[in-house]
Amino acid sequence: MKIEKIFKKLGITGVKTKKSGALEISSPIDGNIIAYVKKDSKASAENKIKKSEKAFLSWRDVPAPRRGELIRIFGEELRKNKEPLARLVTIECGKILEEGRGEVQEMIDICDFAVGLSRQLYGLTIASERPEHTMQENWLPLGTVGVISAFNFPVAVWAWNFVLAVICGDSVIWKPSEKTPLCALACVNIFKKAAKAFGKSAPDGLCEVVVGGPDIGEKIVNDSRIPLISATGSCHMGNIVGPKVASRFGRSLLELGGNNAIIVSNKADIDLAVQSILFGAVGTAGQRCTSTRRVFVHNDIYEEVFEKLKESYQKIVKTKIGNPLSDGTLVGPLIDKRAFDDMQSSLKDATEHGGVVFFGQRVIIGRNENAYYAQPALVKIKKQTKIVCQETFAPILYVMPYHTLDEAIKYNNEVMQGLSSAIFTTDVREAEYFKKYSDCGIANVNIGTSGAEIGGAFGGEKETGGGRESGSDSWKNYMRRQTSTTYFGAEKPALAQGIKFDT
Repeated sequence: MKIEKIFKKLGITGVKTKKSGALEISSPIDGNIIAYVKKDSKASAENKIKKSEKAFLSWRDVPAPRRGELIRIFGEELRKNKEPLARLVTIECGKILEEGRGEVQEMIDICDFAVGLSRQLYGLTIASERPEHTMQENWLPLGTVGVISAFNFPVAVWAWNFVLAVICGDSVIWKPSEKTPLCALACVNIFKKAAKAFGKSAPDGLCEVVVGGPDIGEKIVNDSRIPLISATGSCHMGNIVGPKVASRFGRSLLELGGNNAIIVSNKADIDLAVQSILFGAVGTAGQRCTSTRRVFVHNDIYEEVFEKLKESYQKIVKTKIGNPLSDGTLVGPLIDKRAFDDMQSSLKDATEHGGVVFFGQRVIIGRNENAYYAQPALVKIKKQTKIVCQETFAPILYVMPYHTLDEAIKYNNEVMQGLSSAIFTTDVREAEYFKKYSDCGIANVNIGTSGAEIGGAFGGEKETGGGRESGSDSWKNYMRRQTSTTYFGAEKPALAQGIKFDT
């Protein structure tokens, strides 16, 4: 399917396939420019913020179950457009088509979750210490939510935020990565179809997209009319966004980096572990925040596990790297040259500190000299060095030995991020001990670090940012809490704590 046909199918307008705009959009598949998109100015961004704020003022009065109905219709529209949207995801960010389909399915799943949730935005009735008083905890719509998303999940992470915000009564203004704005424009068009089918009570401006670089992101982050900023990206980005939002007493929901580890016990099912490590390390060409980057293997089985991994990597390097739209491809391109250069720099550092690097070279697919495909790299290294503790957003897997479980958990916790972790073991005591002491927001047993279901809250600790998105009670991020006490008696009401104040 040609890119022009995908644009037409998804209703994308305002982009050109000839040079006429300010922002060049290239596909990592071949490095070629596929579209030009007009950037927002600060003035146009200001108009969209005002439009979004106005939409909130009417949307908050629509009953929550009705808001859920809009998201139900949106989910149906996503089902109709799953294949072209998945292809656009693959073309624009480079992940294999199967993963593109999985990402759109995440959007559909969170819509289904949100529809049910729209009838379960529960508060509390709290026992009052005073006679003839009732006390309640209420949850009310928050306002306009700013969403800043990253290139590697150009549609799903926005959807996690958007659909929960909408059923909570909020409007959303979205700044996608400047590397993947076409996906954002497609999503908004699909949502507009749903809003039209829903009817007039869905206000114009419920979802606005601003396209641009850091200057536009900064405008959203600094705007006090936007009470919540949900930002996904690097730890460096979070270190900028978090303090800026806090300085204006706003809220931030940060989903940042993850230098994720797997522990392979000498009581593990080794074949199960190797298969899970493989997907975690090379899936999405190592460009997930949950990608497996470190593996600690019990010393008794270290050589056996490493050789099995090396054998699996050899198969991938020989036949599974290529065009992500093609059947059978497991590893597509890195997003750009900078990502490849960062990968090579890290591998050089690992070698200088005693690591032995297997694979990791650049691969030329066809005649695409401007695309950056790379062999996933496997690094055999004795200990956790400085470069191992730094997250490199590329397919690099460091494999290290350990002797005791306490030692392995210590290594797991030594990095600054705390997103995802896993252990492979058939010993329930080891599993429970690991879950208790892993300092990550996600701690899996006998499955890898990468991939999550929308039913559980997603996020991590430390420099990962502490935010939680998607399932569980994450909806509370998008609402404000209010405590309300009512006196229903006829006599003079009692004061709290038994205070006497007679006049």
